[in-house]
Amino acid sequence: MSQSFLKDPDSQLDYTISWLSWLNGDTIATSSWAAESGITIEDESNTTTTATVWLSGGTLGEVYLATNTIVTAGGRTDERSITLRVTEK
Repeated sequence: MSQSFLKDPDSQLDYTISWLSWLNGDTIATSSWAAESGITIEDESNTTTTATVWLSGGTLGEVYLATNTIVTAGGRTDERSITLRVTEK
């Protein structure tokens, strides 16, 4: 399931994915983010159930995808994406 957000081109904001319901008792061991060219990953972090990315930039009118990949303590791997539409806010 992809989440969609509106983002101002001048904003630097955090976006979080909750993996809690999917984990079913497992925990996040590692998390990494990748973003399409034009959006900048400023920072990223995770807890045992969530993954957060700080994003900046983007061109007005463009749509970008940022994808989070996790590996769990139990050895499962999965990914989720967020969609960012850049607009003046």
